[in-house]
Amino acid sequence: MRRTAAGAAVAGLLLLIGTACGSRLPESDFEGRATPTPPQSAAPIRVGVISSATSPVGGSAFTGPRDGAKAFFDRLDAGGGIGGRRVEVRTCDDGGSGVGNNECVHRLVDEDEVVALVATTALDYAGAPQVSRAGVPDIGGQPIGAAYDTYPHLYGIYGSLAPRDGTPGWNGELYGGTEVYRYFKRVQGARTAAVVSYNQSASAAYARLVVQGLEAEGYRVVPEQVDFALPDFRAAAADLKAQGADLVFDALDTHGNAQLCKAMDDVGARVTAKVTNVQNWTSTVPEDYKDAPRCRNALWATGASRNYEDVGDPAVREFRDATGQLPVHSQWQLEGWAAARWFTDAAKSCPPSGVTRACVDAFMNRGESYTAGGLLIPVTYERLAEPPKTRRTCLSVARWRDGRGWVTQGDMNTNCFDVPQIAYRP
Repeated sequence: MRRTAAGAAVAGLLLLIGTACGSRLPESDFEGRATPTPPQSAAPIRVGVISSATSPVGGSAFTGPRDGAKAFFDRLDAGGGIGGRRVEVRTCDDGGSGVGNNECVHRLVDEDEVVALVATTALDYAGAPQVSRAGVPDIGGQPIGAAYDTYPHLYGIYGSLAPRDGTPGWNGELYGGTEVYRYFKRVQGARTAAVVSYNQSASAAYARLVVQGLEAEGYRVVPEQVDFALPDFRAAAADLKAQGADLVFDALDTHGNAQLCKAMDDVGARVTAKVTNVQNWTSTVPEDYKDAPRCRNALWATGASRNYEDVGDPAVREFRDATGQLPVHSQWQLEGWAAARWFTDAAKSCPPSGVTRACVDAFMNRGESYTAGGLLIPVTYERLAEPPKTRRTCLSVARWRDGRGWVTQGDMNTNCFDVPQIAYRP
């Protein structure tokens, strides 16, 4: 699902995204003239980044978008900033709690008076109503909850068609497509799918959504639920093997995925694809799945952004060049980078001295799709009175291969299907 594959997928995971063009005169026309430089006293443009850097999920689970955004702004400032003004990034760790999130929102929005929030990745986005009331554009955040389908001025990395009038989706229901399941049915011929989740509310809710989508595409579905505190992955792996599952989906975090994979190898469960999501699309696969070589090489990931391994693409190569010092790379980092680029393009549409919340928000609301230079499947923000019954949606697909990393499977702008939109409650 567009929200399922990339956005809603992250929601269930909580345990467990163009510079102005113009003509150039010959350089000779400027010989002998001093190059104007911005005054050193020019006030910076202040943005905020909220992430659940410390949370019950673990220290690094939600930091990828933050790191990608900071890398973009560092490179931007090294090149002169926006109209000669550097971008000052204020970060805040909300600790993964609603109380902490409200505190971060108050600090950044009211005290620091940031122009915008960028690449928000919050386990509990309790401060979203406050951000919306203040008219602060929140650009490129990860839709871990329903906030980006609920409030105006919030623009998640995957877009939204919902009215965003203060109620999630349409009368409390969100909608997602079945393109992920259609893809594996057509391309891999899969027919039986297991869905593994924790007995935790968000994980279980996302698992139910996956089951709905699979059943809509005609799969035989094998649900598997494990205890969050003391998960018995071996029993789940043995059962999905006995049930003949050839496809495995999950609503688990990276650690849970690794344990499930190990259990699958231990019991000899062979599947066509162990499908994970954008949060687990990282370069740490060899370490995370070191005890599960067979399952590791059956890993597939789906999302709505270009594979961070596609360094032949100029936009990806720029991202990789700027983040070369980072110890790991991930799809969430690339999506944080795309979010920062989105804000930058919005800010460049404003007068240099007038980069305001209202001007940035007007750019976000202009009704045009956005791709961050081709890094994203075109992102659309509309406000439809009624949810669409069907929609043509596309997805990015990659599979892990030892020695090669994440290998792209087809082009994300042509991996497209006309699929039904299924209602679910967040």
